[in-house]
Amino acid sequence: MPLDLSVLVADDQALLRGSFRVLIDTAPGLRTVGEAGTGAEAVELAGRERPDVVLMDVRMPEMDGIEATQRICAGIPGVRVLILTTFDLDTYVYSALRAGASGFLLKDTPPADLLSAIRVVASGESLLAPSVTRRLIAEFVRRPGPAQPPPTGLAALTDREREVLTLIARGLSNTELAEHLHLSPATVKTHIGHLLAKLHARDRAQLVITAYETGLVRAR
Repeated sequence: MPLDLSVLVADDQALLRGSFRVLIDTAPGLRTVGEAGTGAEAVELAGRERPDVVLMDVRMPEMDGIEATQRICAGIPGVRVLILTTFDLDTYVYSALRAGASGFLLKDTPPADLLSAIRVVASGESLLAPSVTRRLIAEFVRRPGPAQPPPTGLAALTDREREVLTLIARGLSNTELAEHLHLSPATVKTHIGHLLAKLHARDRAQLVITAYETGLVRAR
């Protein structure tokens, strides 16, 4: 029988931490391994407990959730971060994803969707609320152009891999990719795996950022 997915809850409000903990601990296949009230505590506990997912608030004392996310993603392999906040702001979206977050949801997300998001992020996928995706694309619209030269791996992509990357950046799911390209779901997953390896990307969110920042895709 597979082990439960472990979750660390980081939020500066004790009541919310407790509510999230009850929700997670009563869900099949999930368990909490700790609570953090500051960003610094989140980094320390993530290093000690090595959870599958950190449920991370953005605004916390001592160290905000963005910096904590960056430290966790850069220094603790295998730990994924799901940002959960009341603030639906462009700067948070872009900064969180650049810091390495694998998902970004608002705190008014229904409980069932939050639990599903934890499982999605733990499986290696990325997850963005629809309103967050729109804001992420809007952020790239405002930017004057590619912020950095294409990574070496971009030149090594096949035509099909470039096509898949472009469609991922446009927001298509694996199922939609399979239908659009007339491929099997397994083949789509294989292409995505090749993209992650060639571009040294952690997950789908980083693929989206790479596609826009290198100019492969332009926001419309």
